[in-house]
Amino acid sequence: MGTRGVIGDKWSMRILWACAIGSAISLYMVAVERQKQNRDRMMAESLQAMESEGSGEKV
Repeated sequence: MGTRGVIGDKWSMRILWACAIGSAISLYMVAVERQKQNRDRMMAESLQAMESEGSGEKV
């Protein structure tokens, strides 16, 4: 019965590490996605600002 507990602890530790690594990977992927969205938004805003400046000069 004592060895059964040791094996259980060993596997529970592996599961815990797997969950921690999975969480770290998912947080990294979320951060990358948010950076991409922010970059896209900044590009859209700069293009819109350039278009509004351009249309002001034409009028």
